Amino acid sequence: MKSEVIHHFFCTFVGKLSLNRTMEFKDLVQQRRSHRKFTGEEISGDDVKLILRAGLMSPTSKNQRAWQFVVVDDKTDLEKLSDAKDMGGQFLRDAAMAIVVLGDPMQNDCWVEDGAIAAISMQYQIEALGLGSCWIQMRGRGLSDGTSADTVIQGVLDIPENLSCLCILAVGHKADERKPQNEDKLKWENVHLEKF
Repeated sequence: MKSEVIHHFFCTFVGKLSLNRTMEFKDLVQQRRSHRKFTGEEISGDDVKLILRAGLMSPTSKNQRAWQFVVVDDKTDLEKLSDAKDMGGQFLRDAAMAIVVLGDPMQNDCWVEDGAIAAISMQYQIEALGLGSCWIQMRGRGLSDGTSADTVIQGVLDIPENLSCLCILAVGHKADERKPQNEDKLKWENVHLEKF
């Protein structure tokens, strides 16, 4: 009898937990915004591990799990990485850390897709931890003198030439406030049923 009561309690508790998690994810998606201003506070090792865990658990083409991630918290290297392209990455120097998302185009024809899924998975985990992040596009970007962002990033982090950088995630404690996404501005007209 006692085991039946425990089982009933457990099932009820897990059912409520699952329902709450669904609601929490709905809210998480609405709350996640890009943050480009960070405090100087460091990120705990446990939080870093959870963030990377989210990336490592993300789905990949043919279950290859062929991405590579480089975690950078050295301020000198963050500053160098912030200058890997002419515009749009300078705020990286103020982040607590960066996660460089890499793939091998010759090994995996879906390296961009796999890397993007891993990056957004990490961004959702970052938001769930109360931290901020911003995707910095690196693939196809570079400097006005023709130097690719890949060349700069490879030089700073000793990355093998066969690996290309999709993006860098700037991560830190938020120093700015962003309102949740506005439900009224969702473009439902871009969703089509059955046919375009």
